[in-house]
Amino acid sequence: MNDHPLYRQLQQCLEAVRRITDFQPQTGVVLGSGLGGFAQSMEIEAAIPYGDLPDFPVSTVDGHQGRFLFGYVQGAPVVAMQGRVHYYEGYDIQQTVMPIRLLGLLGVKALLLTNAAGGVNTAFQPGDLMAITDQIGVFAPSPLRGPNIDILGPRFPDMSQIYDRALRQTILEQGDKLGIPLQQGVYIQFPGPAFETPQEIKMARLLGADAVGMSTACEAIAARHMGLRVAGISLITNMAAGILDQPLSHTEVNETAARAEAAFCRLVSHVLAAFAEATA
Repeated sequence: MNDHPLYRQLQQCLEAVRRITDFQPQTGVVLGSGLGGFAQSMEIEAAIPYGDLPDFPVSTVDGHQGRFLFGYVQGAPVVAMQGRVHYYEGYDIQQTVMPIRLLGLLGVKALLLTNAAGGVNTAFQPGDLMAITDQIGVFAPSPLRGPNIDILGPRFPDMSQIYDRALRQTILEQGDKLGIPLQQGVYIQFPGPAFETPQEIKMARLLGADAVGMSTACEAIAARHMGLRVAGISLITNMAAGILDQPLSHTEVNETAARAEAAFCRLVSHVLAAFAEATA
């Protein structure tokens, strides 16, 4: 299926990137809602807005600038997605994971997915950081639906360790070194864009979820399909519906992300440098 239209489009985007920069990233990071300030900790070599690539999806959500940043983090060659695209923005699921697949074609070996999430686990509190141990992604369409693009990965990829245990241990170790406490737990993706109802959160808790959001799970599937090693960190920006007697808002998400940004950026910087060593 190397002649699949989606693969041809990915190749066109890859060629467009290479006309701008020949930077060779070793690790990649997706920066979630309100977390785009991490860019300030990078030594940037090139910045490419998503809209500059042919027929590429663009971010439309507040807090997502929508560009690739190529550069160094503590000497490690990194590409950062400063903002992601979401299924709820109106893209089909194949378009939603196009940026992830492009990262794989650019040579990324290890990918850190970050997101702003609601706390389902009642032991969590806003501002907590959670290393993702596993996910529940069945409430959004699979990015692997349809004819398989064999050059990207197998028809039936194994997802038994979708989040790499060794990389997660690296996250925990870096958190200990920096004095940044980390929770661990399962992330569940719902389609969005409406926040979940209290009953849906009760269901999520029964299913074993600790945090809920509107992204990430489909990206992890696409990345693992390509053989990338995947890790994830959720910033708990609010308690999910029904846990506290208050309404939910995207403003709260961004405000909590802003308060946690300094610690998050320090952690991610050290994690990406350690990932580079682990994948060298």
